Amino acid sequence: MGRGCQDGPSRRLAGARRAAYVAGMGFIHFILHNLLEIMIWAIIIGAIMSWLTAFNVINLRNPVVGRIQQVLETVTGPVLAPLQRFIPPIAGLDITPIIALLVLQGVQRYILPSLLGSL
Repeated sequence: MGRGCQDGPSRRLAGARRAAYVAGMGFIHFILHNLLEIMIWAIIIGAIMSWLTAFNVINLRNPVVGRIQQVLETVTGPVLAPLQRFIPPIAGLDITPIIALLVLQGVQRYILPSLLGSL
């Protein structure tokens, strides 16, 4: 009987540690999921802005538009640049944003949940 009393607090402590670990991993999952979501939206907005610039709907000489484009290129560049080295434009159309979106959404929907589910 004395042994059972000692197991109770240690089991509760182990359970509390596990709960804290799972909560911490849940927070990390939340942060990574939202960072991926921001990257996805930045790629979409950047693609739309490039089309609007190509059709002279917006002008990059406008300081606000130019700054937004610069920020979007800074944010999406690390994701798109490696893909652009390997994937050439098809008929003058850069398809790397589409491929990047597919990869990022795959990571967001399949890899992140499976990492959290393995706890």
